[in-house]
Amino acid sequence: MADPSTADSAARFEVRVTADSHFGWIRTRLSVERTMMSWLRTATALIGFGFAIVQYFNHLQDIPGARPAYLPTAPEFLGLALISCGVVALVIAIWQYHWTLRYLWGGSFASIAGMTKEGTQSPVLAVAVLLIFIGLFAFFALLFRLS
Repeated sequence: MADPSTADSAARFEVRVTADSHFGWIRTRLSVERTMMSWLRTATALIGFGFAIVQYFNHLQDIPGARPAYLPTAPEFLGLALISCGVVALVIAIWQYHWTLRYLWGGSFASIAGMTKEGTQSPVLAVAVLLIFIGLFAFFALLFRLS
């Protein structure tokens, strides 16, 4: 008997190509998409909130009669930290998404899929990469005060 710690992870399961297993695979695949979209929403909120907090406190300091801030650079650092968290979360989410899809399409699970890899590309990955660039632009715009 083989050591279970060294066995291939896909070999742990007996794979039978049935309608139930095929639709279970599809449900799992769609669950991966929903998880990635949740990461996109979270990263969008972090990036947007980080940028908005800096803009709000900068405009608040321009109001006549407003007291000067105790730590005037704190909003910029908080905004940069939130934007960084959003970008890092997206990078981790893309890695996790890619790894999970490779697992679902690999080994004996490919026979359950019942379809080819062509035409199964999701726009969620393109949106995630675009959001990374937007987050990096916001980060450097705040860092170098381009906005």
